Amino acid sequence: MKRLTIVLTALIAMMVVATGCSDVKRTPGKVYMPDMAYSRAYETYSTNPVFADGRTSQGPVAGTVKRGDEYPVHIESDNIGDTANYFASRQLPNPVTSLSDAQIKETERLYLINCGICHGTKLDGNGPLWKDGDGPFPAKPAALVGDSKYESMPDGQMFYSLTYGKNLMGSYASQLSAKQRWMIITYIKIKQGKLKPASEVVSDSTTMVAAVSK
Repeated sequence: MKRLTIVLTALIAMMVVATGCSDVKRTPGKVYMPDMAYSRAYETYSTNPVFADGRTSQGPVAGTVKRGDEYPVHIESDNIGDTANYFASRQLPNPVTSLSDAQIKETERLYLINCGICHGTKLDGNGPLWKDGDGPFPAKPAALVGDSKYESMPDGQMFYSLTYGKNLMGSYASQLSAKQRWMIITYIKIKQGKLKPASEVVSDSTTMVAAVSK
C-alpha cells in the first residue's frame, strides 16, 4: 500500500510538471498602464503607417543645418542624368582660404587616409590602386597636380565631388566633415601652387612691410 502511494504520488508530480511545460499561451490579463508597458515609438527606418514611404526617418528637412556643422552648403546632389547643381557648385566660395603649418600637417594626414589610395601621396594619380599600372584599378585616377583640368577646377566643384561623389569616386561626406573637405581642397590648391601656406603669406607680408618702411 505504501509502495502504491509512492507510485501514485510520483505519477501526479510528473503530470503536473508536464502540464506546466505545455505550449499553451497565457494572456497576461489587464495591464495597468499599457503605454508604459508597451512602447508606441517606431524604430528608425522601421515600417509604420505615419510616412508615405513607410519609413520612420526620411532624412533631414531640406535647408536645415546639422548641429556642429561650421560650413553648411545647401546645394543638393543632381538627379541621375542632370548636372545643373554640379555646375552651380562652381560659385561656392571656399571658406578655408589658408592653412597654418599645423593645419597642413593635419590636412595631409586626412588626405593620405581618404584620398591617397587613389590620387597618390604626390597627388599625381599614382596611388596604390594604380601603382604605375600594376595595381588592381583598371584606369589611372585623376592627377590633381599636373593636369590642367583639375588645376583649373573651382573649389566649389571639388567640394561637390567630395560631398556627393563623381564618376567612380564615391561620397566622402560621412568620412569627412564639411570643414575637413574644404581643408583638403585648400591643401590641394597649395600643392598645385595656386595658394600659399599661411606661414608664407605672413612672411611675404612682413618682407613687404619691411621694404616699405626703409
